[in-house]
Amino acid sequence: MQIGIDKIGFYTPHIYVDMNKLAERRNVEPEKFTIGIGQEKMAIAPITQDAVTMAANAALEIVDEKDKEAIDFVIFGTESGIDHSKSAAIYVHHLLGLHENARSIELKQACYGATAGIQMAKSHVALHPESKVLVLGSDIARYGLETSGEATQGAGAVALLISADPDILALDHDSAFKTDEVMDFWRPIHSDKALVDGKLSNEQYIAFFANVWEQYKAKTDATLADFEAITFHLPYTKMGKKAFKAVLDEGTDEDTERLMTNYQISAEYNRIVGNIYTGSLYLSLLSLLENKEDLQPGARIGLFSYGSGAVGEFFAGTLQSNYRKQLPLGKHNQLLESRTEVSVSEYEAIFEETLPTNGSDVTLDTAGDPAEICLAGVKDDMRQYVRKG
Repeated sequence: MQIGIDKIGFYTPHIYVDMNKLAERRNVEPEKFTIGIGQEKMAIAPITQDAVTMAANAALEIVDEKDKEAIDFVIFGTESGIDHSKSAAIYVHHLLGLHENARSIELKQACYGATAGIQMAKSHVALHPESKVLVLGSDIARYGLETSGEATQGAGAVALLISADPDILALDHDSAFKTDEVMDFWRPIHSDKALVDGKLSNEQYIAFFANVWEQYKAKTDATLADFEAITFHLPYTKMGKKAFKAVLDEGTDEDTERLMTNYQISAEYNRIVGNIYTGSLYLSLLSLLENKEDLQPGARIGLFSYGSGAVGEFFAGTLQSNYRKQLPLGKHNQLLESRTEVSVSEYEAIFEETLPTNGSDVTLDTAGDPAEICLAGVKDDMRQYVRKG
């Protein structure tokens, strides 16, 4: 029985800041952002969007009435959780109108959470082939204004429906993974902003990729020639390229040209959205599937997932015969092109606008947010979500 990704949905907020203009305001050469880290635009989450609303908006795109009957597990990978106890998955379960006979949980391991969710979902479907699992990766990357990590912020969510006989990508059984205790990136309980040792994080990302790639080759006898493309978790688009270059000498010139061409295509969405943590790898996959029109069914796609702290995994899948019919072609490009640019000053003001931390109530104006699902405020320490339709 084949198990894998049956549908993919994506959402990012309706506003962004231009990285050239951010660089100028920060008194650095624009090429440091646009070429040095490979980012052109950075998605910004208004106060009316959080991890829950973004995930729900992404899921709305793919979950139909038939899916609602089959989904009996909702797994929410995030490091932008809204509650220390209650899972974000329960809110999404409610907002989507799923039936009550379903499990709903939240997973956390930095940017690896959604991948852990997929692996858990595969096991569930293997035992219950009639079931479908909704896996969510939703995050707001926040490092702070004028910090070293500011240029690698972003916001967005990816929703994946995992099922038997998937229509998009059948995932292999074999994968390779590694865990090590590394303080390259973390967010203390008292902080709403992440801390990062950028140099160490880059080094560990590359080292983890090399380690799991070697493991994977030993397990499967795979070579670069076996892959049409390899997609990466992308905190910024140059990061995956750095790791990739370390192994490209294992293949032929033809392998290098094919893989690097497809890598650039897989990074197109990330380049204009920014880092979305748990959803980043799957945004790369989506970018490849939607923007490479001649990608053929039967092609093998590798995936490298990395979550600081740290856990890494390499796995792969095979494109199915009708995969393009399952993609909302053109819709995501339309979403991205319809966004509104804000000035750096406006971005800074939006960044500083946060919910009360003293338990007071607040009502938010959702009229300016075009999303179907929004955060409308906080009352009695409970977030108030609205679905407009």
